[in-house]
Amino acid sequence: MILTPIPADVMPEAIATFARHLEGQPLAAAAFRRIADTWPVTGGVDTPEQRAQGVELAHAHGIGTLDERPSASFMWDGEVIRTDVEATVIVHEVAHWLVAAPERRHLIDFGLGPGPETTKLVEAKADKKLTFQQCMHEEAQTSLLGILWEAELGQPAILAFLEQNWMEAWERPSTAEWFVGHVAELRERGLIDDDGRPTTARAWADQRRLQSAA
Repeated sequence: MILTPIPADVMPEAIATFARHLEGQPLAAAAFRRIADTWPVTGGVDTPEQRAQGVELAHAHGIGTLDERPSASFMWDGEVIRTDVEATVIVHEVAHWLVAAPERRHLIDFGLGPGPETTKLVEAKADKKLTFQQCMHEEAQTSLLGILWEAELGQPAILAFLEQNWMEAWERPSTAEWFVGHVAELRERGLIDDDGRPTTARAWADQRRLQSAA
């Protein structure tokens, strides 16, 4: 949930200020530019096409899906993502799979404890492997990677960036510094490249081009 909404007429100033705080940080600046370029939002939000893109993205990474509401059980049960949710949530769950340690990918909700959509709380809590602090850190990494994937897909990544409070207190350099740190870690882990682009994005784009040409 967004803590402090930024009015639309203030967004250009907020984006410019945030970008200015990233001067001298080329990787973070490139990543932010990908996100900021989705403002203003001119296309649809949570369209059937965007949901289909999320499902396709999951399958391209070998992740199973099930067209069911996660409120029936779990968002991720160790085998499939439930995809009767908003497009941004599907992409976020793909990012969870990419960020999670391989040994936790078979656990309910990636061993982080119950997600907000999960209703089978006892089972999800039993699979939890990380501390609260570790969970919060992984959620931040997942959030940012998912947002960068939304930008890659041409979806309104800036809305998720705002909703997940990456621009809370955008006037302060410390807000940009928080972003810089997480971008650097994603790069160190090989999850994004030097352009701030998800590392599997080029293969994804090439695969889609081949499918279109077939």
